[in-house]
Amino acid sequence: MQTVVLDTNALLMPFELKLNLDIMVNNVLGDAHMVVPEPLLGELKRSKNKYAKVALALAKKYEAIPTKQYGDNAVIEVALKTGGIVLTNDRELRSRLRILGVSLLYLRSGTHLMLEEL
Repeated sequence: MQTVVLDTNALLMPFELKLNLDIMVNNVLGDAHMVVPEPLLGELKRSKNKYAKVALALAKKYEAIPTKQYGDNAVIEVALKTGGIVLTNDRELRSRLRILGVSLLYLRSGTHLMLEEL
């Protein structure tokens, strides 16, 4: 079973764009184990985004992985530790992950997930 590491914007996507993240990931990968870097929970608690509270509830549905890093660095740490695919639409983070050879899932045309295996 493939591990999928979610970043903050991936957790906000279902509410901002009215998508079902679980179904979309399953359509691309089949059964997947979704994880969230633990520091992102605090990030969502402090966020001013109007969907932060429901995104935090969604995040708590998945396994939280402790990290020594914060923000994007926490996502990278978990991806490298688990060998997981990162689900993000953050362009800067995607560039950093490509350099490190980490596979990506991202939203394409606002309608479907695209898998970029590295």
